[in-house]
Amino acid sequence: MLPRSLLLSIGGVLILLIVDQCNGKRKWDYEPLSIETYSTDESMLKIEAKVDRVGRGEYAISANIEFKYTPDENTMVQASAYRSSSGEENDYKIIPLSIPKQPYSEFMNNHYKDVVIPNLGGCSNLIKFEDKFVPPWPQNTYVLDKCVANSDGFPDIVPEGYYKVNFTMMNPVDWGFILIVKISTKLV
Repeated sequence: MLPRSLLLSIGGVLILLIVDQCNGKRKWDYEPLSIETYSTDESMLKIEAKVDRVGRGEYAISANIEFKYTPDENTMVQASAYRSSSGEENDYKIIPLSIPKQPYSEFMNNHYKDVVIPNLGGCSNLIKFEDKFVPPWPQNTYVLDKCVANSDGFPDIVPEGYYKVNFTMMNPVDWGFILIVKISTKLV
């Protein structure tokens, strides 16, 4: 199963996680504004994440995920995405970029493999694989160190605004994160 930290570190990459892989160069920039994490049982999974400033106008996501359980065929993954033009909480509207509730093995062989590994593999100790994910997910402490997503798996064009991604893994422990990013048109 893929750890929440993996998804959390996605930061702007989280938007990638809920979008199928696209080709081309993205014509937008993103700034992670906040990330909130949660776990219903920290003895099974403890997650902490934050937005780091890494330079003038440059931000990254860092996270520590203590993964202490073994996901199984009952473990499910789901993500919902919302957009707001103002950033006000009551202005967010659900958008069709989502990950429908699915078994974690399906998530691992699609979104994780196509988006997470290319974008977070170089700045973390998250597991990597090329062909098909073979369970179990290793129990370990996963560290994302100032991860900045590149364009692998991102759509070419995204409307400006504020985006909120709510990612959840369920059973036997429910955990996840809520990431908010600001999208702006890339100045060339």
